[in-house]
Amino acid sequence: TLLWETLGKQFVEYEQMAPFLIPEDQQRRLLEFLPLFLKAWEQSAGEIVFPNIQLLASEVSKLLTKEIKRNLNGKPAEEARLALEQFLQQKGEARDGHLLLKSVYLLSQTDLRTMWNITGSGLPAALLQCLYLFFTVPLKKTSDDGETSEDDAQTQEMLVKIMLNMYKEEQGVEELLAADKLQSLIVATSSLWDQCSHSWKVPTGRVLRTISKAQTKTSIVYLQAADCIKIAVQNLFTLADTLPACDVCEAASIVLCFVKDSYPVSSALLTEFENNDGYQLLLKILLRCEGLQQNEGDPYLDEILDMLTCLTTCGKTELKVSGNIVHPQLPHFDFERTQSSGMTVKNLQPFQVLQSIFQRSNDQHLCERILAAISTIWAWDRVNFFLLEWTLQPINQFTDIIHFKPHPVQVQFFRLVESIVLDLSYVPHEILKKIQYLIKENMVPFCTLTALQCLLSMTHKDLLFSDIFRDSGLLGLLLALLRKEAKILRKSAGTHLPGLKEGTEKELNVVMLKMVAALTARSVRNTVVLKDYGMVPYIKIFLDDECYRSATLSILEQLSVINYEEYMSIVIGALCSSTQWELHLKLDLLKSLLRILESPKSHSAFRTCSGFNGLLSLLSDMEGALQDPPSGQWAAVGQNRILELVFYTLQGITAALHLDPVNSNFFQTNGLFEKMAEDLGSLGCFWTEGKMQIPVSLEKKRTFAEFLDAAFCSSEPLPVWLKNCIWILNFLDHMVRGTLHQESYFNERKPEMEEESSDDQEAPQAQEEHPVAFKRPGNKLPASAYMLWGKPEEKLEMRDCTIVHPGAVCVMVRLLPMLYKEEHAQLSQEIQCALTDHIQSLVKSEKSRQVMCECGLLSTIITSCEDAFCSDTHPLHLALTRVFEKLASQAVEPHVLR
Repeated sequence: TLLWETLGKQFVEYEQMAPFLIPEDQQRRLLEFLPLFLKAWEQSAGEIVFPNIQLLASEVSKLLTKEIKRNLNGKPAEEARLALEQFLQQKGEARDGHLLLKSVYLLSQTDLRTMWNITGSGLPAALLQCLYLFFTVPLKKTSDDGETSEDDAQTQEMLVKIMLNMYKEEQGVEELLAADKLQSLIVATSSLWDQCSHSWKVPTGRVLRTISKAQTKTSIVYLQAADCIKIAVQNLFTLADTLPACDVCEAASIVLCFVKDSYPVSSALLTEFENNDGYQLLLKILLRCEGLQQNEGDPYLDEILDMLTCLTTCGKTELKVSGNIVHPQLPHFDFERTQSSGMTVKNLQPFQVLQSIFQRSNDQHLCERILAAISTIWAWDRVNFFLLEWTLQPINQFTDIIHFKPHPVQVQFFRLVESIVLDLSYVPHEILKKIQYLIKENMVPFCTLTALQCLLSMTHKDLLFSDIFRDSGLLGLLLALLRKEAKILRKSAGTHLPGLKEGTEKELNVVMLKMVAALTARSVRNTVVLKDYGMVPYIKIFLDDECYRSATLSILEQLSVINYEEYMSIVIGALCSSTQWELHLKLDLLKSLLRILESPKSHSAFRTCSGFNGLLSLLSDMEGALQDPPSGQWAAVGQNRILELVFYTLQGITAALHLDPVNSNFFQTNGLFEKMAEDLGSLGCFWTEGKMQIPVSLEKKRTFAEFLDAAFCSSEPLPVWLKNCIWILNFLDHMVRGTLHQESYFNERKPEMEEESSDDQEAPQAQEEHPVAFKRPGNKLPASAYMLWGKPEEKLEMRDCTIVHPGAVCVMVRLLPMLYKEEHAQLSQEIQCALTDHIQSLVKSEKSRQVMCECGLLSTIITSCEDAFCSDTHPLHLALTRVFEKLASQAVEPHVLR
């Protein structure tokens, strides 16, 4: 603070004495003052506390301007350039120029009023003259340049920042016109780009772009009077034939800045640019950019494209077009009510350049930038799509040539087309017809695939597209193509034929199936078309390939809407004909079946198509699958998949029985519960050896709910066979209550095209830990598992329930004696007693006991006692006897008890 106060007093003395000093003494006193000023600035961490700062800025700027003019006066260009460089550099004894330059540099960064004083000193014109010389007259470098290059860079940076600060204001632009060098500098960039000083190219571009943004009416009149843009365009035409494309872009972007930035003030420069073939110049330059690397020529190439995009809105009058809206259109589309934001296309010429580049170039970067520019124009105003498409038809025309473009360009183009529907809510019928033709011709499979994915996305948007694509013939086209592919698949019959599709072509088949699925979804009319085409036998061929299965099942599920019997016949037939190891196919078919069985109308068709026997045959096919350790090919499958298949099979049976007395009676009277018990007992985790079970004394007695918790919620180890048995009994318990078809225990697999074979990876750990893939955090059971149990600590025996399927209780009783392993005799007896108590808790109420008697539970208990191979004093025999006695008390007729 003291230093600044001292300087302030010294400068006041200078002000008082200056009028009485000759210019040389006045200059000397000011130059003696500046080192102290700079020292104070350095010691105060860049903060200037100086009351007369504006007067100081004016005095220093005037002196710098005077010295620059003195060094330039009457000298040839190269000599003047050398003199300026020596004057401004920080070397040698005479450092006055650098001292002045640094002082002005610091003062130019203070406040706006100080900047005005600097601008009013004549410095803007003087520095523009310097810039012109530095840019146009390259000096030969001497051998000691390495030592001074850092000083040169600092000097250059200070010069440029002073100019940027001055020229960003209109006052600065007005002042620089006094030098009459602005036009010369712009023309020089367009003619001497390959001969100019390389180190001054970028700084000159920065300064000229700053001037461009602050143009005034005066500066525009000045440039127009000098034919600046006309001459620059002519020069650039010459450069475009000789210079590398990236250099031409850099030079042209400077000229185009003045054209674009001047338009809000005056259209004169734009008119001059257009009248002198400016757009043809840009087209020529941009087409030369083909083959450039993505980072080469940037950011100047992108800058030109951005400015061209902006020029589309530069016009005096609004474009008026009256297009014919082709119907049908989406319900919420109304062109008459489309509001304009004001950023509408008024100038088609720059857009025609963009359009021509896309049509004539296959360069990925160029084409992607053109499509991005079109997207930007549409985003400015929704009306712009219609203004352009009803005049120049860019998207319509691009569709004819899109298959020639690189794959990323094709993807971007069809996303743009997709946005017409998704963002503008408009159906472009003519464009869609061309895309459909593209799909029909299939000249480039990847392009066909991308086009079809675009139409698929539209179809998901609104049900209207189901009618549009049917009436246009797309549905018929897809069905014909799928028929051809199905015949190839049928001929291959598991072998690899040359006609089989791989990669992109196979993915195209997937999307075709998805498209047909989308077109038939919620459209009975389209489903009838598919059936009338005789496609059902061909569609079901695609079930065998996992890539095609999801979409194929969606189509077949839609078919069920008009014919449940045909759907059931196909799916149940596929289940029964599948091989023992096609677990993924069986699971997918079962999940589809469950979705259809949600409709009660499908239950009759399921029964008449032998659905119950078909599902039970799946259990029969898994005989020995859950042995511990696993044997044969089952070892490679993984027990999680086996349990999952058991679960979905029982779910399907439960869903078909749900609220359907006819199906329930059919299942009961045909002995299918007994068949189910037999099939579950043969899975390998239940005991079937028929040896005498030896009674043991139990140290502890757990409930069935506690066993469930011990198996999956605690760290207590249980044998794998017992865990599998408990889960199957858990499934049956849910079946008793009629809720199994609503449960979800297993994670969904990944989509077919992304999934890698996981069975081999799962098999090694199948023997070490329980393999079920539960939807649960950590080691906790899923919420659905607790729906019936309540909290784990809550005693299951204290709960009562409604028995929906009493036959499932009989299945549990039949499996009861099979819960046994000689090597785990005590654990076996404990789980047997726990399950018996649980079964007894199910028949607490009088109504439930009556129901169970009527379904034959008494005889089932007798059979289980015989199968248990245990003495009358065995705990299992005693527990079953207690259940029998409780039920017997409910027997209405004596013959039932006998």
